[in-house]
Amino acid sequence: MIIKNIFFDFDGVLAESVHVKTQAYHDLYIPYGQEIANKVVEHHRANGGMSRFEKFRIYHREFLDKEITDKMVDNLSKEYSKNVVNKVVNTDEVPGAEKFLKKYYRNYKFWIITGTPTAEIKEITERRGIDKYFIEQCGSPTKKWEWTEYLLDKYSLIKEETLFLGDAMSDYKAAKESKLHFALRDYEENHELFKNYDLVKFKDFFDLESKFEF
Repeated sequence: MIIKNIFFDFDGVLAESVHVKTQAYHDLYIPYGQEIANKVVEHHRANGGMSRFEKFRIYHREFLDKEITDKMVDNLSKEYSKNVVNKVVNTDEVPGAEKFLKKYYRNYKFWIITGTPTAEIKEITERRGIDKYFIEQCGSPTKKWEWTEYLLDKYSLIKEETLFLGDAMSDYKAAKESKLHFALRDYEENHELFKNYDLVKFKDFFDLESKFEF
């Protein structure tokens, strides 16, 4: 297998920030009661990588039985962002992540594909000092599989030479849809979700290097 291009998810792949996002959803919905907050957290964990814009619509309509307008979604997104950006900027990296980026970015082409809004992920990576390693950073509301197809076309990438590093079902499905190689960043929160999938899995970037010939 020859890899020349890598698509990275961010939360849970480059940064240990999954718990930050989970707590933020819990805090937004706890005013509606613990049962609702628990449902929100359960859905969020099962659908990591789904746009927050989609999630807010689901939570209001299915869990609260309330209609939600575009303005309400926008307001919820702003409140959510206010609660998480600084925490994500300051959260620990997945072990070896920045060392891997610095070591290989001149030999491989790197992009980020994330469920985080595009402007927000750009702010986060700039403040973390890693934005220089990526050709583009692609976020919501565009879906991940739309981004994979867009990038493959825009940069004339060869699918067999392209690897998606993800930790969520949306990452796996995007890679599968575009017929890319996929490697799962495996940790406690997503282990049960992928336990029946025969995938290349890695614990951190030192582990990843041992499984691919970079």
